[in-house]
Amino acid sequence: MKKLRPIMFVGTGSDVGKSIIVTGICRLLKQKGYSPAPFKAQNMSLNSFVTTDGLEIGRAQAVQAEACKIESSTDMNPILLKPSGANKSQVVLHGKPIGDQTIKEYFLGNNKMHLFEEAKAAFTRLQQSYNPIVLEGAGSISELNLKHRDIVNMRMAKAAEANVFLIADIDKGGVFASIYGSIALLEPWEKELIKGIIINKFRGDISLFEEGKSMLKKLTGIPVLGIIPYAKDIYIEEEDSVALQKKQQTIAIGQINIAVVLLPYISNYTDFNVLEKDPRTHLFYSNDPKDIAKADIIILPGSKNTIQDLIFLREKGIAKVILEANELQKPIIGICGGYQMLGKTIKDPLGVESDIKAIPGLGIFSIHTILTSEKTTTQCSFTYKNSPKKLMGYEIHMGQTIGQDCKPLNYISNNPEGSIQGNCWGTYIHGILDHNEVIEDLLHDFTNKKTFFNYKAYKEENYDKLANLLEENMDIDSIIAEMHTIL
Repeated sequence: MKKLRPIMFVGTGSDVGKSIIVTGICRLLKQKGYSPAPFKAQNMSLNSFVTTDGLEIGRAQAVQAEACKIESSTDMNPILLKPSGANKSQVVLHGKPIGDQTIKEYFLGNNKMHLFEEAKAAFTRLQQSYNPIVLEGAGSISELNLKHRDIVNMRMAKAAEANVFLIADIDKGGVFASIYGSIALLEPWEKELIKGIIINKFRGDISLFEEGKSMLKKLTGIPVLGIIPYAKDIYIEEEDSVALQKKQQTIAIGQINIAVVLLPYISNYTDFNVLEKDPRTHLFYSNDPKDIAKADIIILPGSKNTIQDLIFLREKGIAKVILEANELQKPIIGICGGYQMLGKTIKDPLGVESDIKAIPGLGIFSIHTILTSEKTTTQCSFTYKNSPKKLMGYEIHMGQTIGQDCKPLNYISNNPEGSIQGNCWGTYIHGILDHNEVIEDLLHDFTNKKTFFNYKAYKEENYDKLANLLEENMDIDSIIAEMHTIL
C-alpha cells in the first residue's frame, strides 16, 4: 500500500473529546483494512502506561494503540509531562525521565526546539511501520501566547504533512464562537491544513443542526464533516484529570462501598476502572474523612508526590480515619505511592519529590521506602497470594521498598512483591485490580454473589461501538479521501 497522508485531530480547547475520537478513528481504520497507529507529540497526564520494553507513555496513546490492535511504543508519545508539584512537572522523553521543570521553564525555556526535533524523529520512525498515522493535538490550537513554541498542534501537523480536523464540544455551549474564533486566529498556512470540522457531544435531534452546518461552512469556508451524539453508553478509558470530576464522589446504599482517597497528586486512577463496572460495588473518590470512614473498603491510590500527599492525609484527618479503619479490620489497599504511605517511613535523601528528607508513614506495614532518582518502569507477570495463575500488570515508581518480616502479597519470577497483613495489602503493581481473581478475593467477605467481568473483552466491544458511532455520524469517506491525497 502506498504511504498515506497522516490525519490529525485538534481541538478548540481541552476536554472536547480529541482522545476518544482518535481512539474511534483508529479502530475504524483498522476495521477497514488499514494499519493505523496513534501519535501525540507531547502529552500531560498522571495516568501513564508501561510498554513491553519498560518505557513510559501517556495512557491515552496506549488505549489508542489497543484500538489499533498493536503494541504501544514511546514513538507514539515521545514527550510526557507528569505534574509533580505546584507548577512543576517531570519531563519524560522517549519513556524515561530527564528531570523536573516548572511549567514556565518548560513552555518558555530553550529546550522546546530540541524536544520538537525528538518528536519529529519519533513520528518518522512510527510512519515507517504503520499507515496511516493518526495524530492528536493538545488543548486549543489558538493559544496565541504559546503558538510560536508549539510542538504538538499545527506546527506538528505541518511537519507531518497531515490533514487536520477541528473538534468542538457543543455541550460546553458557544460552539459557533469557539469554532469561528479558533479558525480566525490561525495564520494562513494553518488554515490551509484544516479540512473539516467535527461537532462533538451533541444532545437531541441531530437534524436540527443542519442549518448550523451551513452557517459554519459559510463563516469559515470549511465543511462540517460530522456531528457526534453524546454517548453515555460507550466506555473508553480517559486519562485527563477532568475525567475525575465526573466520577462518583459519595457513598451509596445497598452496595459494597469502596472509597478511593482523592489525593492532590493522584495518579493512575485507571487502576480502579474494573471495580467501577462491578454491579456489586460502588466505587467513589473522596477526600472527605466522614465519607471515607463510612466505606467498606479504603484504597490509597498511586501518587506523583507521595510525601506531599502523605502530609495532606494528616492535615485532612484522613490518616486518622485509615488507622481507625485498620483497627476495625476493614480492608485497606495501597497501590504504588499508596503502598509506600502505609509503611513505617519514606525517605527522600536526593530531593526527588520535595525538600523533606524523611517522613513517617502510617505504619501499618513494617516496610521502609527510599525514593531514588532512577525510575522503575516495567511490565510484569505475577502470581497473587496463593494462586498459581499468572497475571499481568506493570510498575511505575521512583522508590525502593524494603520489608521487615512482611508476608509478600505477590511473587514475580519467584521474587516476593508487596505486603499483606491481616485485612490490609499493598503493592507496586498497577493493573492488579483488572483481574477477576483479585476482585473476587477482595469482595468475598461482603457478598456470596459471583460475577465474571472480562475487562479486555469489554474494552474491545466498546472500541467497536465507538467506531460504529463515528462511521454513522461522520463523513468517513471524505476523511479517508484526504488520507489518499498525494504526499
